[in-house]
Amino acid sequence: MTKSAAELALMAEAGSLLAEVFNALGQLQLEGRSTLEINDLVERMITDDLQARPASKGQYGFPYVLNASIDDVVCHGVPSAEDVLRGGQIVNFDITLEKNGYIADSSTTYLVGEVAYPARRLVSAAYNAMWKGIAAVRPGARLGDIGHAIAHYARAHGYSVVKEYCGHGIGREMHEAPQILHYGRPDTGLELEEGMVFTIEPMLNQGKAAIRSRPDRWPVHTRDGKLSAQFEHTVAVTRTGVRVLTLRPGETPPCELG
Repeated sequence: MTKSAAELALMAEAGSLLAEVFNALGQLQLEGRSTLEINDLVERMITDDLQARPASKGQYGFPYVLNASIDDVVCHGVPSAEDVLRGGQIVNFDITLEKNGYIADSSTTYLVGEVAYPARRLVSAAYNAMWKGIAAVRPGARLGDIGHAIAHYARAHGYSVVKEYCGHGIGREMHEAPQILHYGRPDTGLELEEGMVFTIEPMLNQGKAAIRSRPDRWPVHTRDGKLSAQFEHTVAVTRTGVRVLTLRPGETPPCELG
């Protein structure tokens, strides 16, 4: 479950490359582009520019390199030539990248053009909730501390947390133990140790937490049709606190980390 110093170095390399992808997406004009066009741009960047592998492609039979989840889509949005992004929408891109046998996983919710204040507020809250969870990571803390920090922040700002999907350990496989729930009670659950690597990826809904999906779970929507937003980083437990392996260039945590 824990990673050696050599493994962590390889995971940090994968995380740094993935951060470059998100940095490029942040500078891209999204409005007017289809989610399939963006998928193809990301695939070329990962494979040609970064000489890495898009780890999601082929995983569980999924033929694309990213999930594109628009507005009320909670997760597992499928890229499509018909989904052309319009001003006022929000869209989450969830991307994985493998380099030298190790995988990094991250996601960001973007604002497309001019977005109304309620949607912008939700996106900001989802971002901050992720960081509240990250700030709880340190040796000796427990998984329940992470979930509690996220859910407490979300509830305090009027949002619900999706419970059906969670963060996960990561390394040579995309999904490893343990599961990282985004709700919980303090001082409960598995104790964190130096060398653990996992994702923190809360999904916050404007309305109720209930979701609906097709039997294959591609995609997942809010049941009440209200907006959902998500952010995700891959993190490592260090001797004194936490290291964010997928931190973007110029990204500054909005809260103090250990």
